[in-house]
Amino acid sequence: MKLTERLIKLEEQHQALQEELTAVKMMAYALEEENERLRRLLCSYTDEDKAQIENNVKKIQGSGYENLVKLYEEGFHICHLHFGQARQGDCIFCMGFLSKL
Repeated sequence: MKLTERLIKLEEQHQALQEELTAVKMMAYALEEENERLRRLLCSYTDEDKAQIENNVKKIQGSGYENLVKLYEEGFHICHLHFGQARQGDCIFCMGFLSKL
């Protein structure tokens, strides 16, 4: 292959890569715009929405605590050391865990 032909081929490859780079840049720009739009949407909760979310969190946390107390009363560990294992007598770690909640 002649040098001129190789240069022409190399130039064509360069142009193709340049076009591909431009296309990828446009995709990145579109994704960044979509990301920004979604961030704005995510942060656009009303005070009423926030209050409802906080209410739901409190309910979930309350029922979680109640479930742990129930497990402990049924004779199971709720501490991270022996979680779910049957216990005999009180466990200082479980009791400490319950007092922190």
